[in-house]
Amino acid sequence: MGIVYPFPVPGKDPGQTAFDRAELNRITDLYGRMVAAGLWKDYAIEFTPDAASFWAFRRSADRPEVRIEKRPALQSKQGVWALIGENGAVLKRGHELGPVLAPVERRLMKLVAG
Repeated sequence: MGIVYPFPVPGKDPGQTAFDRAELNRITDLYGRMVAAGLWKDYAIEFTPDAASFWAFRRSADRPEVRIEKRPALQSKQGVWALIGENGAVLKRGHELGPVLAPVERRLMKLVAG
């Protein structure tokens, strides 16, 4: 069996990187819309000392289609947020979550409109 770790509380444990409530709400809202469109079926969340990641899967047994990653160490360089594709390539990087999620939201809008 796997090991169950407690959900981290941002600001309480300085050695843990996590999403705050607004960030997680924005990500799960996008996830819900992608599920409703039939594109994503499963997700995973990973917290490490240097990064917090949200993985979205087409099917449970697949590799993740996208990974949304928060790395505070890159705040002054490339930006805290990264959108990473299925093959591991960085699709978008930035200092704010909204513009980083834009490629996925545009894809969703094309599916709904078309």
